[in-house]
Amino acid sequence: MGEGEQAPDFELQDQDGKAEMDASIPARRNVELKAKDLVPERSLAICRSLNAVDHGVISQRDIYFDVPNGGLKLREEEPGEPHLIQFQRASQPQERPSSYRIIPIEDSVSVRAALRESLGERGVVVKRRHLFLWHDVRIHLDEVQGLGSFLELEAVAPADSDLSSEYQLVAELRDAFRITDETLCATGYVDQLHRTGTVECAGDP
Repeated sequence: MGEGEQAPDFELQDQDGKAEMDASIPARRNVELKAKDLVPERSLAICRSLNAVDHGVISQRDIYFDVPNGGLKLREEEPGEPHLIQFQRASQPQERPSSYRIIPIEDSVSVRAALRESLGERGVVVKRRHLFLWHDVRIHLDEVQGLGSFLELEAVAPADSDLSSEYQLVAELRDAFRITDETLCATGYVDQLHRTGTVECAGDP
């Protein structure tokens, strides 16, 4: 999914003499597309030909937890700080809307232990991500351990968007990268790892 991080805003309210903290984090939205990248070198060249802004390479480890609705993962990355990502999206091989929340954390080891004990882990995804930005679309050139090369597009939407502009931007990039229906992915990396039998689970290094 994604994903300029911002710290949550906290609002203190006094009701009946009791201070209460509203720590709700509003969901963000994007339109995304994921595909197998058959020629990573060509995708990198296309990013540069589009004059997309190069934000460098990020090493990421995503720990997924068992939840009844949507998804929840703890992301550790270098460079970067750890954070939780809660998300909702359909499993379909095409452009699709997604809503998500990003929650910064400080102690990823303790948070992982607490969530593992209470929810259980689904698996761990390790990847190398080359991030580009083009007209508010995040372009991810991913090398995923155990799966291979992927291209992911995430058009980040403002709060008042009807998503039509975001769908259009993703469609333009799909044409530019020559993404075919045969290469589209309906599910995320952790689900694909489960299907291949190579998913890393709790207790693995």
